[in-house]
Amino acid sequence: MHDSDQRLWTVQHGAGPVLATAIHDGHELRTEVADAMALGRSERLREEDPFTGEAATGVASHIIVHRSRFEFDLNRPPDGAVYETPEQCWGLEVWRNGPPDKELVARSLALHSDYYHMLGKLLQEIAERHDRFVVIDIHSYNHRRDGPDGPVTPQEDSPDINIGTFSMPREEWAFLMDPLTEAMRGFDFNGRKLDVRENVAFQGKGYQTAFIHENYPLRGCAIALEFKKFFMDEWTGEPDQSEVSEMRRFVRFIADKAEELLQ
Repeated sequence: MHDSDQRLWTVQHGAGPVLATAIHDGHELRTEVADAMALGRSERLREEDPFTGEAATGVASHIIVHRSRFEFDLNRPPDGAVYETPEQCWGLEVWRNGPPDKELVARSLALHSDYYHMLGKLLQEIAERHDRFVVIDIHSYNHRRDGPDGPVTPQEDSPDINIGTFSMPREEWAFLMDPLTEAMRGFDFNGRKLDVRENVAFQGKGYQTAFIHENYPLRGCAIALEFKKFFMDEWTGEPDQSEVSEMRRFVRFIADKAEELLQ
């Protein structure tokens, strides 16, 4: 049994009302999944969200998932959390010999269920200490889909930071979201201001934010925060460490501002 068969996620507990998560940071696979998978490491990495875990560590309470979304995707409901066909995952042929067997899928879905059981308990602990809380759901997205030398997605369609609020009762959280968004736009990110917009490249339709809003209506505000991959080469996986470090500071800034607004 490999170490990757053992490690699922890291949970850091803090006292405040803000939790940061990086549920697509992981790249690891348990042995039976790795043996059945056709995708290579670089193909998987391109669709994962590397370095978002490092960004999350700026917040005292955080979760970093170590398993790849190609084992189970925590941002999809159970009935779609294991990619079985190319149509479910950017046209990629994930498996060597067609869809994975039902037993493998069942074991992956059991881990998906374990995560949400753990998350529910953690959120309940936070809710017992705080009337309202915020979850910063950190992701990243590609903007060079046409290859390493191809054109980038136009800026008008790919903000540096995309805030997804689809499942959020937006008017109820306007007191927090409006000043928080303006604060993000004013942040000095390595000497520049970031293009921060809401529901442009993505709308925040992921399962985790929906889970939080459904289970903690008007008490939990889950913000899907998507970094464009300006901080790395999305084709080689090489990071710009100064940008990654600044991402961590940026997320910490958001958490501090959110806590201030909750008060």
